[in-house]
Amino acid sequence: MKIKNILPIAIMVLLPFGGGWMGMTSCVSDDTTLPTRPLSEINIDGGIEALYNINKNETLRIKPALSQTNQPKTVTYTWEVDQQVYSHEEEFTYPAKELGTFQCRLIVENEDGKTFFPFTVNVNSPYEEGIALLSQQPDGTSMLSFMLTPSNGGPRSFTTGDCFSVNNPDLTFSPRCIDMVQSSGSLILACQGALPSASGAAQPVASSPSPGNGAAPTIYYLNEKTLVAENVVPVTEYDDFVPTRLVIPSVGASGVAYPILCENGSVYEFSTTEGAISKPTNFRYKYAQTCLAHDDGGAGWSFDLVFWDKEKGDLCDLYSGYGPYYCSTKYLLVRDSVNAQTNYFANNDIVKIVGIDLTAKQKRTDKSEMLVLTKNAFLTRKTILSTGFWEYDASAGAAKLWDNGGTSTACIGTNIINEQTPCVANKTYYSLLFGDKNQVRRWNYATSQSLDKADVLQTFGSDRAIVTDLVLSADHLTTYVAFYEPDQTGLNGSVYVISTDTGEILERHDNVCYRPVKMIYKKK
Repeated sequence: MKIKNILPIAIMVLLPFGGGWMGMTSCVSDDTTLPTRPLSEINIDGGIEALYNINKNETLRIKPALSQTNQPKTVTYTWEVDQQVYSHEEEFTYPAKELGTFQCRLIVENEDGKTFFPFTVNVNSPYEEGIALLSQQPDGTSMLSFMLTPSNGGPRSFTTGDCFSVNNPDLTFSPRCIDMVQSSGSLILACQGALPSASGAAQPVASSPSPGNGAAPTIYYLNEKTLVAENVVPVTEYDDFVPTRLVIPSVGASGVAYPILCENGSVYEFSTTEGAISKPTNFRYKYAQTCLAHDDGGAGWSFDLVFWDKEKGDLCDLYSGYGPYYCSTKYLLVRDSVNAQTNYFANNDIVKIVGIDLTAKQKRTDKSEMLVLTKNAFLTRKTILSTGFWEYDASAGAAKLWDNGGTSTACIGTNIINEQTPCVANKTYYSLLFGDKNQVRRWNYATSQSLDKADVLQTFGSDRAIVTDLVLSADHLTTYVAFYEPDQTGLNGSVYVISTDTGEILERHDNVCYRPVKMIYKKK
């Protein structure tokens, strides 16, 4: 075997020695070619996108597919969110807790180099626009469900689980939720609080309850996009404060105290700015359990809040925070000589006030109207002007009022509607839709048809089912119907979507809640 000659080559290597350097000689081969190997380059082949759109409370998971050229090497991962290191796991797991746009980046590296992949995560509201639905469990526990309207017109479904607990895990909502409105960026909810005990006495309530102890009647402010409670107002100082209706317009001007109608007919004022409840000085009487909150749909801040004063026997209107003004003039200090005794509702008892919905196109050409149904079966169709129901006479020094709305009355026969009957009215079909046990009936308010002869538009569930609420779509073409089966355990509430014109069932959402209490179409 031939041995390759190795020639010594003197190489001076300096080594530290004491305070100076010393040299040593080393011998190496005359073959100076160093061993070489190809680099292992990293490629991201898939499993990751440049843009993700997810909803709050969802979890985004990304597991990229990698390949390496030549001899694979061990790789490490770095995931960044808004330029901060988030994790070093192979899979990106991101629970969306906040709304917003987040700039992210994946860095994959081995001993030969690294590669980058930037991407964006948009966390959107799962409650942007759609049906918000309050319901009650048999023990009074409050529940909130939501059905998002997809932007692409795809299939719809209600949220699984309770929107209260999902978005407010540390807050116990007061029982017996009763009403809900959307106003100025918030969903405002009213809950009646703990049920009376078996002895008839109210269950004890802490003198200074902490938010969320679930005992007292409570008003909640929820962020309309996240459903997170931003303000909680428990009310313990008034024994008769048992709310039934939040009379709050959608426009929501600051500095205005809005009425809250209570179970015994009393009215309290609620300052949305200060979050405080107080006894009013202008609502001193007892009022029927029916009222109307009308505004201009967000174009300004003017609004009309209409009540039926049971003691005076007349409609009264709170106009943009001023009033209340009474429909007839006989209660005025200075009377109109022509209409001094006019009272369109004398000797009647109002059982229902229903606003007539207008489409966006109708709002540009038509005046708003309401239907006023009396116990002795008379209907008054009353025009709502943009300046309010009743105005001051400027020429008389603002001393007198008169009814400036067009009014028409009609006999409707036997009235089968009461204060609790769910009703909606629209001007597209000139119809009033109302719930009657397990049916939705339709009555043309512009004809002389008797109300008790109204057509059955659709029947829901079993013979024991009860329709509890109705909501019209913005174009009036469809109507949302909430009903429940009192003999059924568990989620016994359902929501169906029907054609307003024909009653045809277009969508079925069975067993999505408990007994439905209030349903609204939440806008963006």
